[in-house]
Amino acid sequence: MKSILFKYLTRFTSLNEEEQQALIDDIRIEEYKKGTMLLRQGDVPDTCYFVLKGCVRQYSIDETGKEVTSNFYTEEQAASIFNQHKQDKSSAYSLTCLEDCILVVGDLDAENDMFNKYSQLETMTRKMVEENLGEVQDEWASFIASPPEERYKALLRKRPYLVDRVPQHQLASYLGITPESLSRIKKRVHKDYN
Repeated sequence: MKSILFKYLTRFTSLNEEEQQALIDDIRIEEYKKGTMLLRQGDVPDTCYFVLKGCVRQYSIDETGKEVTSNFYTEEQAASIFNQHKQDKSSAYSLTCLEDCILVVGDLDAENDMFNKYSQLETMTRKMVEENLGEVQDEWASFIASPPEERYKALLRKRPYLVDRVPQHQLASYLGITPESLSRIKKRVHKDYN
């Protein structure tokens, strides 16, 4: 698992091997069971995560009590809630492990200490966030401009593994459709490909 971290350190920093190893030794890696709630909607986040193995679901419960899935984080993706713009700093989302997970766990209160100790870690984090934000912006623009069937086809092109890893009702929520609509779309799309 640590080889994944070395990949990012090599890509985004100029730390030598010894410095990389020291930083990796300071990073906390935890295992979580399927169903573990990492963050509850309304709580103030004090931790951020980077997925080494597994799948984490981000969702919220709307005013009618309906769960709305907004993202899935899988291998080599950061699962972080950015809420510094909010006065009360509470999270609008919950994070739950959909599978057994191995995650890098970052303490947001200790983040500055880590950045002071390893100045290139801050640069690496910023570059990773910028890269991810660009991808999210592109996906969101495409998502809102696409009809449901095109959203599903885009999912099959970009993240096909989610179809087998995520319950259909959560995948439908993520795509902004009902589970019944997703079933019909899947039948049409798979018929077209066969």
